[in-house]
Amino acid sequence: EGAPQEVGGNFYCNDCYSLTSLEGAPKEVSGDFSCSYCTSLTSLEGAPQEVGGNFYCNDCYSLTSLEGAPHKVSKDFYCKDCTSLTSLKGAPKEVSGIFTCYNCTSLTSLKGAPRKVGGDFLCNYCASLTSLEGAPKEVGRNFTCYNCTSLTSLKGAPKEVGRNFTCYNCTSLTSLKGAPQEVGGDFTCYNCTSLTSLKGAPKEVGRDFNCFN
Repeated sequence: EGAPQEVGGNFYCNDCYSLTSLEGAPKEVSGDFSCSYCTSLTSLEGAPQEVGGNFYCNDCYSLTSLEGAPHKVSKDFYCKDCTSLTSLKGAPKEVSGIFTCYNCTSLTSLKGAPRKVGGDFLCNYCASLTSLEGAPKEVGRNFTCYNCTSLTSLKGAPKEVGRNFTCYNCTSLTSLKGAPQEVGGDFTCYNCTSLTSLKGAPKEVGRDFNCFN
């Protein structure tokens, strides 16, 4: 409480280990907003609703939900290493740049993810993730879900990815059904040791197709 209501540049409240709430944060930030490493923060309620740059809530180990996140983020949205996060509900509907929920080890579903991501969508090392249901419908660049060791299906993946689609080291994956049908760059599914068939693989791959062990 007591923070400015509008900030023309960046607003940083990183490493505030005892901060439990964002209530009272600015309503609008023209640059970046970061509350990374606020390890006691359990909710994003009170966060700015418009951020002109990047939004960072990395390494908020007590964060269980993205409810309260900005509706509009003009660049990138980072919530990686939020190891108590179980849902992406509350995430922005559209992110112009990168959306990353990398190493959110309690995340079981992508439901609530942005519908459109202009840059990369990264959900690597989400060890509890079993499905891609809820993933963005449109991804402009790379989609990566490698090292998601509980992932059994690619159902829910975008139909088209502008650059690379990467799902290597998904050791529980048994099928490529649901994979994008068009990949502008490389398609990589190596070391998916439970994979028994390539049925469902993309119809069109712009560069390399990699599925070795």
